[in-house]
Amino acid sequence: MPGIRSGALAAATVFAVAVLAVLAGLAGCGAASLGPAAHGASGSAQTPGPRVITVLAASSAAGPVAELAKKFEASHPGTTVRVSAGSSTTLVQQAAAGAPADLLVLAGDASLSGLPGALSARRKVTVATNVLEIATPASNPAQVARLADLASPAVKVVACVASAPCGEAADAAFTKAGVTPHLVSRELDARATLAKLQLGEVDVAIVYHSDVVSAGAAVHGIPIPPEHNVSLAYPLVQLTEAPGAAELFVALSAAEARPVWSRAGFGMP
Repeated sequence: MPGIRSGALAAATVFAVAVLAVLAGLAGCGAASLGPAAHGASGSAQTPGPRVITVLAASSAAGPVAELAKKFEASHPGTTVRVSAGSSTTLVQQAAAGAPADLLVLAGDASLSGLPGALSARRKVTVATNVLEIATPASNPAQVARLADLASPAVKVVACVASAPCGEAADAAFTKAGVTPHLVSRELDARATLAKLQLGEVDVAIVYHSDVVSAGAAVHGIPIPPEHNVSLAYPLVQLTEAPGAAELFVALSAAEARPVWSRAGFGMP
């Protein structure tokens, strides 16, 4: 009997060891099978995301640039175009300081002088032109008809700051007409200047013709005679070779883009 017991015990021990070995093998296989799955998940996480192209645009050009950007996105699935608008002077400073930007649309060729040599030598083209215009509320309560009327102390006038292209152009127009306007405020860019008028804070804003067009029926535009007016070109500059930047450069400047610029009140170069 003792022999039988010890034999049975030995057999049980061998069986237990065998079972443990099998279980260990299965566990090892399970661990190995997790490797490729985990790697696959990591690989999918590294799949390139949507392509983003950043455009810095003069506030007066933001409308047509945004419209053309949407068309570009529709024809280039997976691409997002981000349009950041502001004063051309500020945008040039941002680009020169290394702010993320692939394309630059400015009001006035003079703005290009603020770009470092390496950036100013990049691919560029004039996409549109613009002129100044006297803007009043639709009812024109101050009964303004010409630049000379802006000298009256009873007429509150707003223009862009002198450092912005729209402000520099306004000052040039005043000088040509021999007018010292009753300026009560100077704003950072054309959009902010027009906003002052739309809020009812002034009687007149000196802005671009495109700004008057974008404002619709709420604003009345009074043309400035050519001998007193200032025309500005709108240069488009490609700053980087980022994927899609060259294609968007073409989309903003091609013949197919001209109707968009024209509807927004811009002239063609």
